[in-house]
Amino acid sequence: MSEEQKVEGAERTTAEPRPADEGEQPAVSMEAMEAAEPPPTAEEVRLALRKVKDPELNLNIVDLGLVYDVVVEGHTVRVDMSLTSPACPSGPQLMSETERAAAAVPGVREAQVNLVWSPLWTPDRIEPRVRAYMGL
Repeated sequence: MSEEQKVEGAERTTAEPRPADEGEQPAVSMEAMEAAEPPPTAEEVRLALRKVKDPELNLNIVDLGLVYDVVVEGHTVRVDMSLTSPACPSGPQLMSETERAAAAVPGVREAQVNLVWSPLWTPDRIEPRVRAYMGL
């Protein structure tokens, strides 16, 4: 072996692929893992949104009728929602909590929350059982 082939006392060798150890999983790309995860359903998203509560009324936004629409397109979710009034002081909090809850659903890669004012929210949008509980 010539001096050129030695590197600080070690011989140069060509690396041979080593066999995988038993139980070792082959490397999987992030794209492959995401592709394997099924997209969510609108019902799964609505169920997650039931965890978001209006802090003043202590009722979830789905039962209050604030969620107008949930659209799932692949792994992207769009939630159209309103507030009880345009001057609702909890609006920013509700919007961010809604986005966070939708994004946490397995299979969601992107969550968008759109604030809509048409039609305007009225107590008639509250779920009938909740409306009865509230005495409305």
